[in-house]
Amino acid sequence: MNQPQTPYQILGEAGIRNLTSTFYDIMDEHPELTSLRAMHAADLGPMKEKLADYLIGWMGGPPLYADKHGTVCMTEPHEPYHIGPEERDQWLQCMDLALERTGASDELVQMLKHPMFRVADAVRNREGPAASASNPNIIASH
Repeated sequence: MNQPQTPYQILGEAGIRNLTSTFYDIMDEHPELTSLRAMHAADLGPMKEKLADYLIGWMGGPPLYADKHGTVCMTEPHEPYHIGPEERDQWLQCMDLALERTGASDELVQMLKHPMFRVADAVRNREGPAASASNPNIIASH
């Protein structure tokens, strides 16, 4: 009988880094993801590395993110940004498309579906859309 594999065992470090790079490439390519993309720096290189390091440990590999940054608190770095259900769902859409584009198996997609939702929902810090999305007269919102 085969032992269940972790996502890290299935993808390996290189596969997770490719998934993360593809994730951010998709964010750059899709106009409907502009608000999500705007939460990130112009140079996505550092974020690609940070998210890959986090996901490597989260998916069952070595704790690279914790080794480099000391803590694995996901809510604090996201606090300055308005992350409601729409932004969470855009993040998940990017991840779904990245899994598809990188050829992830149906088994892996199903294995990650609920845990990825929990991670994305954990950084959500608002209940609804940004004020600027609901009121076109607002120049900026927090």
